[in-house]
Amino acid sequence: MSKGNEFWSRDFASRYGHTNLVTDQDKYLFASDAPKYRFNVIGAGTMGQEHIRVTNFEGRAIINGVYDPEPLSVENAKDAHAIHNDEPLKLYTSIEEACSDPNVDGLIICTPNYTHIDIIRSAVKSGKHILVEKPVATTIADAYEIAQIASIYDGIFQVGLQYRYKAIYTEAIHEALERKTLGDIKVVSMVEHRMAFLDKIGQWNKFSRYSGGTLVEKCCHYFDLINLFAGSRPKRVFATGSMAVNFKEFEHERGKSDILDNAMVVIEYENGVRGSFGLAMFAPMFYEEIVLCGDVGRLRASENQDFLPGNALKSQLEIFGGETYPSRMMTPSYPVAIEESGHNGATFFEHMHFVDSIGNGRSDGPTAMDAFWSVVVGVAAETSVASGEPVEIRDLLEQNGLDQL
Repeated sequence: MSKGNEFWSRDFASRYGHTNLVTDQDKYLFASDAPKYRFNVIGAGTMGQEHIRVTNFEGRAIINGVYDPEPLSVENAKDAHAIHNDEPLKLYTSIEEACSDPNVDGLIICTPNYTHIDIIRSAVKSGKHILVEKPVATTIADAYEIAQIASIYDGIFQVGLQYRYKAIYTEAIHEALERKTLGDIKVVSMVEHRMAFLDKIGQWNKFSRYSGGTLVEKCCHYFDLINLFAGSRPKRVFATGSMAVNFKEFEHERGKSDILDNAMVVIEYENGVRGSFGLAMFAPMFYEEIVLCGDVGRLRASENQDFLPGNALKSQLEIFGGETYPSRMMTPSYPVAIEESGHNGATFFEHMHFVDSIGNGRSDGPTAMDAFWSVVVGVAAETSVASGEPVEIRDLLEQNGLDQL
């Protein structure tokens, strides 16, 4: 799809509200095509509302309707939709009704993690294009079943591992995997320091049996990136972690919370690459970092939101080439309106890739098999924390009846 200056002038004019300055007959730069696709959102909580806003904001598709049994979520979804669209949302009474609507081209699944497997089994019967939030499932067996379903699915099947589209990681992918600036990558290290899990309807994210555990629910994003940069399958995982601060006294009708709020994870890959991930979910900020070390150079990228006054950089990327090539520093970012639309702009570009994939008939985003391996590492890490022992990935797969992998 062409994105020349004219396209972006028109596109940004519409997003910033300048299109009402002239009549329709005088619009040229401000003229825009009608949205081509219609999507339904299944699950209208926090992420569902973000997908509603971003779909309408991106502009090539609109949200047709939503299904969610929680009235408050539906009302909030209406508000999110109204920001960019005057057309009322269609409200469905069942998942099956939302999936089967003949006026809809795609489905965006944003329900709690443990429900993904059953909803996908229903959704694929429609043949519609599917974008399902991460983690794709809470267990290895379910994640593999979904990967198998997706491998023979005629429609686009994309998983919401949108951190690949964050500015710092997009640039890191470009430098390390496309330009090969660092040479052969040998070590991948990532860190996330942030606040505690937010409240959810039913508080399902406070219980490992519904979320998959912190290292599946939250950290699959990072394991997906580590897997991507390693360029190999994980061989062995060792992790240690605990519930040190958050939700130690939290009780709900579902029981007592049991999720980790900190962990250190080490991953060995079949090709000899080593990865590590450090998590602390009781920091008064949002900070994440990646360090890639190759046999030629080093890359470090970070993103920081600390809520302090001043003009501190929100993102940084440094490349060190020693005596091999020029070193440099940069501040990867997207336009403010895009970054503020969700996940620092990652959700916007995730949607761009989803719509592009629908248009060109081939998937151009994280696959269900990528999502499967991110779940494998997360489950292995949770298992290692519980046992205190390293986990061999081969053994873990065999325990789940996946000897063939």
